[in-house]
Amino acid sequence: MHTGAPSTIIGSSLSVEMEEMEEERSKQHFVLRLEEVRSFGDYARPLMEVMASIPPPEKVVLVGHSYGGACVALAMERFPEKVLVAVFVAGIMPSPACSLARIAEEKERESEKTNPSMSWQFFKGHPLEAYMDSTLVVRKDPLSICSISFGYNYLSTRLYQLSPPEDLTLATMLVRPASCFLDDANEMMQLTEERFGSVSRVFIVCKEDKSTSEAFQLWVIQRSPGTEVKEIEAADHMVMLSRPRELFSLLVEIAVEHGSRTSSHDLPRPQAESTWWGKPEVSLGLQTPNPFGESSD
Repeated sequence: MHTGAPSTIIGSSLSVEMEEMEEERSKQHFVLRLEEVRSFGDYARPLMEVMASIPPPEKVVLVGHSYGGACVALAMERFPEKVLVAVFVAGIMPSPACSLARIAEEKERESEKTNPSMSWQFFKGHPLEAYMDSTLVVRKDPLSICSISFGYNYLSTRLYQLSPPEDLTLATMLVRPASCFLDDANEMMQLTEERFGSVSRVFIVCKEDKSTSEAFQLWVIQRSPGTEVKEIEAADHMVMLSRPRELFSLLVEIAVEHGSRTSSHDLPRPQAESTWWGKPEVSLGLQTPNPFGESSD
């Protein structure tokens, strides 16, 4: 799960079964406009459907980049028995002790302390100078969605500053409105130590990420005790483009390390007669935020 225009599962168990599942899903590829993605549940649906289809006792390695980490956290809570290890790459990593709302509040305080003009008010639907030439749309209609479209200056200096220029050019061509659905995500994502906390976690710090300070990333890590920490030097926010070999090598290392460990405890099994989205009253649909907005599955 990452923040690029196509919502994608970056990591999985390297198995024929997962490859076949992804091949089958690719035949059903479709693109949704932001207006068709009404909630965080809509946003996370493709990953949840893949997780629900994984046959026991198969397990996968989930990788969440940036806000895609929120979707990975939800999958950990819903399907802990199917996740070998969850990897957060420069990502949002909520936990039972640190909700998405708490992360947003701390990010706002950190930004205001270093530069009052860089408040993280995007989460609350307010424009801010930190996003430079980006376009923020705030709607008065409660049924409408607040969104942001990242501008060229923001993309080139905060997200892609170390990535190949052709990738930046492609990003500017694909940019679309995005939303984080923060209020909806907070209501939906009730993480527990019993389920979310039972899954091994790894956080990868990208040392040259200009969208989020290293200090803030470490603050998030500290709120999730037991999380392993890895680092990639000279990596911007889009590490899969600026340091692809290093990222791939690290993901393989993590998968091999956790795959070779013998399980010393039983993971909780799925709850009987429960739906994968947890709350029957919550309507579900698509998946990941992205610098590029309209999601695709």
